[in-house]
Amino acid sequence: MTASPIDADDERRRAVEELHDHLAGTAERPLDRTANRWIGEAQALAADLRTAPDDPDLVRKRAADIASLLAEVDDIDDPTANDHLTAAAELADRLQK
Repeated sequence: MTASPIDADDERRRAVEELHDHLAGTAERPLDRTANRWIGEAQALAADLRTAPDDPDLVRKRAADIASLLAEVDDIDDPTANDHLTAAAELADRLQK
């Protein structure tokens, strides 16, 4: 079952905040440099979205970019970080639709 897209303004605003929070939740986890770089770039884009959650086109584009960056991260040996990354990837997927 695929998750439904997020298109309501309030839901999109909450999802953008949640996406950013999940990516920020990996910041203090012991990740390798490569994973950290991809996640850091995704987090920067998510932070940018927090200033413009009311622009659906921008949110879709940035969410697609975030999803692409997160797809580059291989499975990491940190269950907490993996949970955050899975949740962030799901939100990015829903936001880009």
